[in-house]
This record gives sequence, structure tokens and C-alpha cells, in this order.
Amino acid sequence: MTKKTIRIAGFVNDSLVDGPGIRFTIFTQGCPYGCKGCHNENTWDMKGGEEVEIASLIAKWRKNPLLDGITLSGGEPLMQKEEILVLINAALEDKINITLYSGNTYENLVALNDSVTNEILSKVHYLVDGPFILKERNLKLLYRGSNNQRIIDLKRSTKDQLHLINNIKDFK
Repeated sequence: MTKKTIRIAGFVNDSLVDGPGIRFTIFTQGCPYGCKGCHNENTWDMKGGEEVEIASLIAKWRKNPLLDGITLSGGEPLMQKEEILVLINAALEDKINITLYSGNTYENLVALNDSVTNEILSKVHYLVDGPFILKERNLKLLYRGSNNQRIIDLKRSTKDQLHLINNIKDFK
């Protein structure tokens, strides 16, 4: 049975910088990557942040009628994948889109062949993948911090062909 709580560093009720449109962004707690120059270094510690009721996060976003979607950031959201899946399923019920950030790449996530990770990838709309690399930092990029990171439209992608998004006009 899935836990009813999730460890988070915080949330933003109406973000404009974490995906297309108005977002409810959840910053999960815990990250194994420790990227040099990370702007969310406070999210690395697995014991940091706070445990919150998953239902309370869902209730908070449901109070905002202007939301286009939720964003799951971190830390590394996939370190709490069962809890993330509960949030994703609620967002799908609400007919809002989902953006997921991961310090791992899409190819590596698929290669894990993990049933929960595969289910998450099948339900998420947009994946921002890859670690932040300080030497590749680029402040002009849409929704990401370094040139190696990609925005992948998972609803249009297959294992053989990734649909990358580089401009705001590409979001539909």
C-alpha cells in the first residue's frame, strides 16, 4: 500500500517558470545527484523538508481554478515514485497536464524497466531530463538550467523517436 504522505521541500501555488502555463509546483525532498551549482541544494537531504499529506497537496491545487498543470520537481521526484504516482493520477483526474523533472535521462529511466517508473512515464506529459551541469549553464533556456537538459513531450514520443521542445510555441 502506498504511503499517504510525501516528503517535500515545499510547493508553489502558481508558478510560471516550471512548465507551460500556470503550475502548482511540488519540490520533493531528497536527491542522489548533488549537481554542482544546483539552485535547489536544500532539497538534497533525504531527511530534510517535511512530511505532508498527499491529499492536502491535491486539495491545495484544486482550490486554484486557473491551473494548467502540476510540476513535480525536486530534489529527485522519482525517489518517491509511488507517492508521485498518486499525485499524477489525481492530476489526470483533474484533466491538468503534468511536468516531471528528473536528474536522470529518459533513456536511463526506460532502461531501468521498473514498472512504477514506466507507469509514471506513460502518464506524464512533459519530462525535463538530465542533471544540471554547471559548465553548460544557460539562463536563456526554457524551463531548464543547462544545455544538456531536454524537455521531452512524452505523449508524442516513442522509444525510437523523442519529441523535444525548444520553444514556448512548441507547447500545445
